[in-house]
Amino acid sequence: MSDQSGTTRRAARLELDERVAARLRGRLPVVAERTVSAITGEVPGYSGALTGTMREKIENAVRIALGTFLQLLEKAQSSDPSTPLTPALEAAYALGSGEARSGRSMDALLAAYRIGARVAWREVSTTTVQAGLAAETVAEFAELMFAYIDELSAASVAGHADELASAGRVQRRYLERLTQQLLAGEPEETLRRSAERAEWPPPQTLTVVLLPRRNLRPVLALLSPHTLESGEDLPGVDLAEELAVLLVPDAHGAGRRQLARVLRGHRAVLGPARPWSRVGTSYERATRALALGLGRPDAGPLDTEEHLAELVLSMDPEGLADLRAQALKPLESLPPATAHRLAETLRSWLLHQGRRDDVAADLFVHPQTVRYRMGQLRELYGDRLHDPATVLDLTLALAMPPAAPEPE
Repeated sequence: MSDQSGTTRRAARLELDERVAARLRGRLPVVAERTVSAITGEVPGYSGALTGTMREKIENAVRIALGTFLQLLEKAQSSDPSTPLTPALEAAYALGSGEARSGRSMDALLAAYRIGARVAWREVSTTTVQAGLAAETVAEFAELMFAYIDELSAASVAGHADELASAGRVQRRYLERLTQQLLAGEPEETLRRSAERAEWPPPQTLTVVLLPRRNLRPVLALLSPHTLESGEDLPGVDLAEELAVLLVPDAHGAGRRQLARVLRGHRAVLGPARPWSRVGTSYERATRALALGLGRPDAGPLDTEEHLAELVLSMDPEGLADLRAQALKPLESLPPATAHRLAETLRSWLLHQGRRDDVAADLFVHPQTVRYRMGQLRELYGDRLHDPATVLDLTLALAMPPAAPEPE
């Protein structure tokens, strides 16, 4: 902090002889005690707080501040170019930092500065007038004192702001580390230690939301302030737009419906709600839905809870392909177009539990067409269409619509 301040320049214009300075210095203990008493009585934030050792420290700080002020005046009359202002400003800066570390706003401290300035000036002005200083000099003295208090206040404000910014950066790093540990599935004991360090209260559940980063801020404004955010890229997912990963607390039950409303109109993907220490499984499901292309709806969020069948079947693509080939083996000798029509009919017949009219409506064909195709299928499969194991295999194999054959 530079000594070349307005206070220093004003001090150079004020003449204060040693006789007046000595009288003021002798009054410092009384001024300090009365200043602290006024602060304690008039500032609610400090009421009852300035007792015992703490009160002694504050009184000492006030004496140092007033003593520094007098030294500033005396130095201004000497040939020494240095001033004692820097230590006082550094002390004020530290005081503001301490208030921030204690979780206090600057309101109480700034009020204390105002009250301290008023009480100190009342005491100091009485002494200067009694010492016979001219009215013009007393006015300059007042201007200088209040400029000095303003600089101390500004230094405290800077210390408070810097401490909050520094603490905020540290907490953000802790929160980012906790988020990565949660997504990686670290042991619960590790997660609890990290949560405590980050001052983050563990919720009952966490839900992963994948959201385009350009939509992040307006959505975060509507979510719990304890929502975690990961700035890391999604591993194994190549996307044209950058996505954010959010971990939303307690978005289960009615909370999930509320979350869906918040995300309405956004191309987001919701994983399942999971106990907070196992949110990694929610992340895995959401990213798998995204990789499958399920997470690209035209409008609104995609809820993975509504696509469980596709997600389950996608767990082993090769196994599903083998099952499909095995279950549809009776159709392999048919022309591709015929095999596709029969597979499509068999899928609808299984899903509609053999209700011919429903199958016809689903396929946009006449019920007689359904009857004809099912006759063909019964010839190909025989009694196996009544075998529960075969029905299960066919249901799984045809859970996803069969791909249409390429035109010849």
